[in-house]
Amino acid sequence: MTIRVMICEDQEVVRTGYVTAFDAQPDMAVVGVAADGPAAVEAVAGLRPDVVVMDIHMPLMDGIEVTRRIAGPGVAAPPKVLVVTTFNVDKYVYEALRAGASGFLLKDAPLLELVNGVRTVARGESLLSPTVTRTLIGRFADRLRPAVPTPDEDPLAVLAPREREVLRLIARGLSNAEIAAELVISFETVRTYVSRILTKLGLRDRVQAVVFAYRTGFADDDR
Repeated sequence: MTIRVMICEDQEVVRTGYVTAFDAQPDMAVVGVAADGPAAVEAVAGLRPDVVVMDIHMPLMDGIEVTRRIAGPGVAAPPKVLVVTTFNVDKYVYEALRAGASGFLLKDAPLLELVNGVRTVARGESLLSPTVTRTLIGRFADRLRPAVPTPDEDPLAVLAPREREVLRLIARGLSNAEIAAELVISFETVRTYVSRILTKLGLRDRVQAVVFAYRTGFADDDR
């Protein structure tokens, strides 16, 4: 299977580097590039890429809004969106994840890491560095929670106790391998639990599970 990649980046030198790196992979093909937001939205609609590498700072329409339009709620068959950013714009990362992004990497990450990141999100997995996840979510958790919680409603009632344990560890930024070690279960069992959690809660991917855990306050309570 060839992963169809589209690059949304306004800096020509960065675009060129991405194209060179992705086209050199035996399992990838760059199907398009865009240098501004509106062009990105139009190109995604016409080219139907599997993965979109999205810069936050796009001219005319920023990467968050582009992500919302191509992968947000209600969008049929959305591509996977991998956001590239820097630490000094981390507040925008949350908006991008909520808009439908499947993960993010720092913009100064090595090209090989970016290439592997594309493969990760193409497989339907999220790409969240545990360390960065803990930092970002810890900093912005308050703005993700409902302002007025409803005490008689438990959105987690559909989850079994073990599934709740797994969700809590996902919210802490642990990878599947780390969760397996923490709970002393197999990697495949963790993958099964993660799949069940996403299905039961109606979530698209691991990123949405992390945001869900913080929006409901579950990530730091004792339920």
